[in-house]
Order: sequence, then structure tokens, then C-alpha cells
Amino acid sequence: MTIEITTAEQIAKHYSACMDSVNLINGTKPEDMTDADWADTLKRNRDHLAIMLAKDYWTTEDLTPLQQAAGA
Repeated sequence: MTIEITTAEQIAKHYSACMDSVNLINGTKPEDMTDADWADTLKRNRDHLAIMLAKDYWTTEDLTPLQQAAGA
């Protein structure tokens, strides 16, 4: 079994990527994107947030925006 060690820098990068998803979800659909593509984009980003929220390495990060955007 491999033990994965997550550093503070890695956690910060993960959190930043999650916030990118939050901002996208809370944003508006680009004019040149179809409704179906937008729905798929939102689903993929919500799924990403759900996966990331299940991680056990979070420390003092505010997960509220992630939870709200994921629909948790």
C-alpha cells in the first residue's frame, strides 16, 4: 500500500483548482457555448468538487464555497 503525503503547497494548488470550479459554476454561460455543453461543464465541475471534498487532507481551508457550488 502506498501512503500519499500531501504538502501545504499541494493542498493550496488543489484548493485553487477547486475555486476555479466554484467561480465557473457561479459564473454565466459563455455566449458561444450551447446549453448542452454548459450543462455538461457544470456537471463535470460539480463532480470535481464532490471528489475533492471527499479528500482527507484539508486543514484550515474554507470549504463552504466548494460545498455550496457542489450542491452539498
